[in-house]
Amino acid sequence: MSVSPLIIAIDGAAGSGKSTLARGLASALALPYVNTGLMYRALAASARRTNTGVDDEGALLDLARGLRFHLRTGAPPELEVEGYDMQELTSPEVESTVSAVARHPLVRRWMCEQQRALGEGGVVMEGRDIAAVVLPNADVKLFLRADADERAARRADERTRSPDEVGGAIEARDARDARTTPLEPALDAIVIDTGRLGIDETLQEALRIVEARRGRP
Repeated sequence: MSVSPLIIAIDGAAGSGKSTLARGLASALALPYVNTGLMYRALAASARRTNTGVDDEGALLDLARGLRFHLRTGAPPELEVEGYDMQELTSPEVESTVSAVARHPLVRRWMCEQQRALGEGGVVMEGRDIAAVVLPNADVKLFLRADADERAARRADERTRSPDEVGGAIEARDARDARTTPLEPALDAIVIDTGRLGIDETLQEALRIVEARRGRP
């Protein structure tokens, strides 16, 4: 009897620990890891490169269709956007415009199709609306919470900038993103408060949840 691929959806705000947990789960479970935020960041970077307006939905959709996403080999296999490196994708300039390019319905619909295709064979996928919109039939749905100070400290460490500087950017990003994808857990998602747990503790709790869900009749 064939075994269905395991699909795990992780949602949460910027700096809540999604990437760290998703990559850890993917490694532990031998699954691909897809950070959907990088797809929108690549679109924002492409818009900046081509001087495309963030309000021009049609032009942005054309740019999105020109992006090339694939899973690079590794442990775990991980999403890569051809022609874009992490330094550019995590730059303040991209950070400031990614919400604007991601808000357009046609763009989101196209991205959603690509994300589903990337996850067909099993995946750990992270974002803001993965459990509710992209992968509503995921086997495991996790939602990560952390207070604003904790999220700012984590993002500052990732970006090697000060928590005060990053905290303001996170608050602004939260407000922009909420206009497009209100941040609420899916009805059947399990909420993990990452502010009270270390990295390894968060991973172990998530692994327990995955095993419990897999063992259900």
